[in-house]
Amino acid sequence: MRKRLAVDFGMYAQAVPQLLRHPSIFAMPLLAAAVDLLLGQITPFFTDATGGAGGFLFQIVVQLAYGFCFGVAVIGANNVWRSRRASFDEAWEEGRGKAGGILIATIGFYFLVYAAGYIGAFTGSPIVQIALEVVVAFLLIYTIPAAAIGGMPGNFAIGASFRAVKENVPAAILLAVVFVVLWSWLPEFVVNRVGLGFGPIGYELMLAAIKAVVLAYLAFPFAKGYDDVAFRGY
Repeated sequence: MRKRLAVDFGMYAQAVPQLLRHPSIFAMPLLAAAVDLLLGQITPFFTDATGGAGGFLFQIVVQLAYGFCFGVAVIGANNVWRSRRASFDEAWEEGRGKAGGILIATIGFYFLVYAAGYIGAFTGSPIVQIALEVVVAFLLIYTIPAAAIGGMPGNFAIGASFRAVKENVPAAILLAVVFVVLWSWLPEFVVNRVGLGFGPIGYELMLAAIKAVVLAYLAFPFAKGYDDVAFRGY
């Protein structure tokens, strides 16, 4: 009989020293932030002449970069939790072998969230539209870890995320809240408070750096959260 899982609050605090002891986890989030920064600078040169048309293609590339790089960071963080060697080369080789699954999982995540919003728009209620997007995003929160750690092909990673959320709903809720606060709110909040005097380039550099730090930190709770529900004993 399965033992009921508790919410692991401690891993959020433990993630900080773990990240500091294994700075190689920063590598891929920094790469993703650099891609985001670079494409943000060059996109206007390609899209201004068309009134911004085509900008979504660059955004897709950015999201794929974040998805893949986060997947590799999650692999590295999982190796740390499991007391493995946790070198960058090890995480990179494993991530490269699972790149197809991670990228397809990333596409599937954003497509389904978009589809939920599109369907919700037909109701004519912005509240319903946002609610549908939030619910779908919540159910798919473990999609990238499922592809990166579990080695699930992209389409199966979606189902694996749904099952993992059902295994421990309170833990998934906490992870979702932490993700929204740290990823969607904290970077711009910090930069808008301290980075306004650095000029446009300084502002973007600081924002990219904070995003990289946040993504590297989040790799730890995402890795352990999924590992706890997907690979526990019966």
